[in-house]
Formats: sequence, C-alpha cells, structure tokens
Amino acid sequence: MSPAEHHPLPAYARSLGIRYDREEDGIPVLAVDFGASVEGRPQHYHGGATSGLLENAGYAALRVTLEGIGREHQLKPINITVQFLSAGKSKPMYAKGRITKLGRRNANLVVEAWQDDRERPVATAVMNILMGAPAEK
Repeated sequence: MSPAEHHPLPAYARSLGIRYDREEDGIPVLAVDFGASVEGRPQHYHGGATSGLLENAGYAALRVTLEGIGREHQLKPINITVQFLSAGKSKPMYAKGRITKLGRRNANLVVEAWQDDRERPVATAVMNILMGAPAEK
C-alpha cells in the first residue's frame, strides 16, 4: 500500500493542492502545482505555501519511517525553521524529508524544496518533532 493510501494528507495540505508525487527510497516526494492557492506576489509562491509543503513533506517522511519499523506515535512540532533560498517561480515545486536523528521521544529532520534543479533548493527546513503516545481511537 502506498503512503498516499496509508497516510492521507491533512486538509491544510489538500487545500494548497499538495499531493504525493512519487517515492524515492521508500520516502514520499510531495509536490504542488503553481496556482492561485499558493501565489504570493504575482507569479511567485507565497512563503506560507512553501513552508506548508516543507512541513508536510517532513511529516510524510517521518510517518512512513515510523510505520516501517512498527512504531505508532502522535507527532507534535517542537520547532520548525525554514530558510528561504530563492523565490519559487510559477512552476511545480517538490519537497522531500530526510530524518537525521530518530530517538524514542523525538525526531530531527531536514527537508528540501526544489523546482527545476534539485541541487538548487528553493527552501529548506529543519524540523524537531516530539513523538508522543498514540491518540486514543
């Protein structure tokens, strides 16, 4: 079963048009097409939309990884720091998270967003996530 089927994106991500694009090494790559819901100044992505893509890509990477090792947690942000490196232009943007440390109670991730050239990210994020007990069902 794909990450998209197992972990549907939250309503906020769907409202921006964020979608699963593909998997790389078992980790989801999320994408968003340029449009009115993500536009800031004319023909450029809004910083909040770019941040939303980064955050959702980080959570997607962490959820898939935790599921793969049989761990269930409720994820809560400790902090998220976004670095805007260049203006996102009016074309699709992609993002993928990478876990740099996975502990018992928290996880650290780095997320990159790019457009044409993955070696030239538009923005990056560092995420520190608390992994609490699973929510009651």
